Amino acid sequence: MAQDAGSARRARALLLAALAAILLVLAGSLVATRLVGRDEAQPPPGPTGTPPAGTPSPTPPPGAADVTGPLNLLLVGVDTRVSVPGWEPHADSVLVLHVPAGLGRAYLFSLPRDLLVDIPAFPPAGYRGGRTKLTHAMSYGSRVPGRPRQPSATQGYELLRSTVAGYTGLRVDAGAVINFPGFARLVDTLGGVDLYVDQRVVSIHRRPDGRHRDPAPTGGGYVGPQMVYEPGERHLNGWQALDYARQRYITGGDYARQRHQQQLVKALATKILDEDLARQPDRVEQVVAALGDTLNYLGGPRIVDLAYALGGLSPDRLTLVGLPGSGVGKGSGYRGEQLTSVGTGFLTALAAGDAEAYLAAHPTLRVKR
Repeated sequence: MAQDAGSARRARALLLAALAAILLVLAGSLVATRLVGRDEAQPPPGPTGTPPAGTPSPTPPPGAADVTGPLNLLLVGVDTRVSVPGWEPHADSVLVLHVPAGLGRAYLFSLPRDLLVDIPAFPPAGYRGGRTKLTHAMSYGSRVPGRPRQPSATQGYELLRSTVAGYTGLRVDAGAVINFPGFARLVDTLGGVDLYVDQRVVSIHRRPDGRHRDPAPTGGGYVGPQMVYEPGERHLNGWQALDYARQRYITGGDYARQRHQQQLVKALATKILDEDLARQPDRVEQVVAALGDTLNYLGGPRIVDLAYALGGLSPDRLTLVGLPGSGVGKGSGYRGEQLTSVGTGFLTALAAGDAEAYLAAHPTLRVKR
């Protein structure tokens, strides 16, 4: 019994690490093979990392058969600014991972943080509802009546989840929330990440040595040397990966930032698989220890069941999708972002199970690399 509990704990730990990489399911096959149903008395893996001939297949966990798809996972990067008392968490990055029925492929797309949406009323936070930017759903939902300086990110996620479901027409089955420090520590624990930088990106937040730039004396903006990410194949450490993925004052604006975040997600998922992390319990423990309380898995199927059911996925079966949009209003009249008809059309096709046909008709939606 203790052994089963230990295996389940390690499986959950690895899946949390993959969620922090913003891609739970792509580590699923290794987790299912190494940690879910395997008895320690079975023969060890062969030299190539595969079980020797005659090794029994892992036993599916009891709930795995109930995970049939389609599935939608909401993956949220949160700016918590924990150093500021009472700071309400904002959804800085909002990604949705859609796995169609059959569980053989997946689609990852981002929603602009400034997307104009209808946020429903949320009594637990005393919020009456309104039309505003998507990022605010997290902060409005996090408010706890009677506790103004103790916001709840878990509660904020619930309002964000409802808002995303209402906008996309997709049922959200589960989700993960990670803050900035947790993401950077994850990348460092994995030894960095290899990424193709597709355009020159100048950081507004960091110096070349990683230190934060100083606030401008007159307020608004920063001063001092800037970190620059030049195009080409790059190896990024934790702070660099986070900094690169946060920049939106670049060519393409927030839509380019969304593309860079998706590319980073895929690179991290590939690294987890390439390192065969699920066969290294000590490394799993390192990753989990690095995350600490910076990540929460919320709702939906048990992680072990989800991992086993999605075990056939791999990075080459993941399609990155960029949804085009434009601003609503200009200058002082700017109100937020809206998706174009092509972008909203993809969401409709996704809900109807017609994503491949839609992407064939609109190939520019596919994000490269």
